[in-house]
Amino acid sequence: MRVIGAIGRWYPFAVPLIAVIALVGVLVWGGEPGLGLAIVLAVILAATVLSAVHHAEVIAHRVGEPFGALILAVAVTIIEVGLIVTLSAGGDEHAATLARDTVFSAFIITTTGIVGLSILVGAIKFGTVRFNSEGSGAALATLSTLAVLCLVVPDFTEAAGPYFSPAQLAFAGVAAAVLYAIFVITQTVSHRGLFLPVSDASGPIATRSRAAADDVKGDADADSDSDSDSDSDSDDHGELPSIGQTLLSLLFLLIALVAVVVLAKLESPAIEGGVVALGLPESVVGVVIALVILLPEAISAVRAAQRNHIQTSLNLGLGSAMASIGLTIPAVAVASIWMPGHLALGLGPTQIVLLALAIVVSILTVVPGRATKLQGGVLLVIFVAFLFLSVFP
Repeated sequence: MRVIGAIGRWYPFAVPLIAVIALVGVLVWGGEPGLGLAIVLAVILAATVLSAVHHAEVIAHRVGEPFGALILAVAVTIIEVGLIVTLSAGGDEHAATLARDTVFSAFIITTTGIVGLSILVGAIKFGTVRFNSEGSGAALATLSTLAVLCLVVPDFTEAAGPYFSPAQLAFAGVAAAVLYAIFVITQTVSHRGLFLPVSDASGPIATRSRAAADDVKGDADADSDSDSDSDSDSDDHGELPSIGQTLLSLLFLLIALVAVVVLAKLESPAIEGGVVALGLPESVVGVVIALVILLPEAISAVRAAQRNHIQTSLNLGLGSAMASIGLTIPAVAVASIWMPGHLALGLGPTQIVLLALAIVVSILTVVPGRATKLQGGVLLVIFVAFLFLSVFP
């Protein structure tokens, strides 16, 4: 038992270091990894994702919500941007659509896959799950605007769609960055109480609804809610980690996330080769990359749902999608100045239909402030339809 306990304590710190050593070895050895090495790297990749989830949860427990979800979403997205820009630098035909495919995949995976699975898991365990419709609705409104503006509008401009003109791309990048910045300020400063976990309709959720209606009283209510949620978190996780433990977890979270992305990049030739060998569309590569990158958020969101913190799951799901668009589009807009070829952002007809369906169903799910297994199941069906149509367009 002592050995198992020691392994459990050191596992989150040992795995990222093992991943870094493996990466250095592969880079020094040179060349693309063979089948055997690719399998080993895939195992290390999965273990590193679990390590990243552990460190993210330590940080989230220390700083509280919604900062914990925000830190994980932004950290993963920044690394995702680096991966997209690196892979797009090749300049081939597929590179022009990689950013679009990855961002769209991230939108569907988070809004239907992560959120749907979290609601389903929570509803199976607790019956009806509850969350703050005002905070989640604000996040969904911002996310929907970002998605339509950056991924649908390019198909309907006078420029040769699915491409933005340089001026249009610059506007979309600035608008995305501004919208995301305004949302982060709203989530973490001015109306933080709307994004804190809720447990039942008669307690915190009612208090936070009153807080949204009365700004002056809302500040006091939000502080009270924060204290009660901190107590709830303490019940779930034990004592708060020290500042030293939190900083150490932050360091290893960044190491793990960088390792995840670089490992995913090393695995991408094997993924592309498998896609070509199976005769699948090239857009499947973007789907696989998004699935790998978003795995830490998915695990964290489901764990939060198991504690009846569905608001945290929504913060992770919607926040990750928003960060993916709000940070990726401005970054690739700037990078496109030096990248060869044109950047295609406009979605195809099937993708637009799935995007619209996901937005409408998400709105109908969020508005009541509570959900059952039905809503979770509907969202998951959309997610599975996305995966199926990605393979068989």
